Amino acid sequence: MMKTTLVFGGAGFVGLNIAEALLAAGRKVVSFDRRPPLASAQKHFASLPGAFSHLVGDIRDAAAVEAAFACKPDTVVYGAALTPGPAREAADPLAVMEVNLTGFVRVLELSRKHGVARAINLSSAGAYGAAAFRPGTLDESDAVDPRSLYSVTKFASERTAARLAELWKMDFRSVRLSAVFGPWEHESGVRDTLSPPYQVARMALAGEAIVLARPTERDWVYGPDVAAAVAALLDAPKLNHDVYNIGPGITWTLQDWGQLFAAKRPGLVVRLAKSGETPTVDPHSASDRASLVNARIVADTGMKFQFGLHESFAHLESWIKHHPDAWAGA
Repeated sequence: MMKTTLVFGGAGFVGLNIAEALLAAGRKVVSFDRRPPLASAQKHFASLPGAFSHLVGDIRDAAAVEAAFACKPDTVVYGAALTPGPAREAADPLAVMEVNLTGFVRVLELSRKHGVARAINLSSAGAYGAAAFRPGTLDESDAVDPRSLYSVTKFASERTAARLAELWKMDFRSVRLSAVFGPWEHESGVRDTLSPPYQVARMALAGEAIVLARPTERDWVYGPDVAAAVAALLDAPKLNHDVYNIGPGITWTLQDWGQLFAAKRPGLVVRLAKSGETPTVDPHSASDRASLVNARIVADTGMKFQFGLHESFAHLESWIKHHPDAWAGA
């Protein structure tokens, strides 16, 4: 019998990567999102060994969320989230709290009610908050300093999951994702700014000048690696921690990424902004964040991250050729 995983936020690009990996492994995947997945994703998923279906609903709708559990999931992944900029934080803080935290608690309550074996909470390196912007690396045991509503809700979701797991004797785990990019990324309305590597790729393929505020070094993590890590956590016979960093353990710069595109496109401009010039890429922060230590997930699951700078570039180029509708529709 196929194992069933219910993915909240399954139409987002991280959710689609996770669904693809689980379907390739022969699982049944049910996506719950406020909109259907990309048509191109649904078409591709139909060719994989598992079975995919989707439910359209709002995580703030208690009845709709409960109805989703009719699929009798063995495991749950919670990836529903709003990633607001300051303007949306100020304009609608309640929505951020309801989606990122209240909706998550509702899903944990229903996971308990329906006997779910394990639930994975997709948190973020954002949970480290201001503490992340320092030299060195970030271990899961390091102190955090969340400031934005996104950071606050992500850290709160981690601690909520750990506390309820303790009280209810349930298996709830959280993962702190590094800066994710890659296949299936598209404008969905829940992230105010798409990933910097995505911005660079879109501009490069459009022949637009890529002007960067700084080289922008980070442990960018490719979507298929995130999916492999989540799949490994879902299946691991024993997990020793409440929270796991998911990052590749290596760093590279947006400038490096842009130069790979420029090497194949003569005349493409990739450079740093001059004094007073406005960059064309939003780097998401004014300085570089420390990279995530991934020792926990490697030790507990044997996870091997496959995609560095060059591997990600080669894979994404091939993926775009095989999924032109998904890329064009983004």
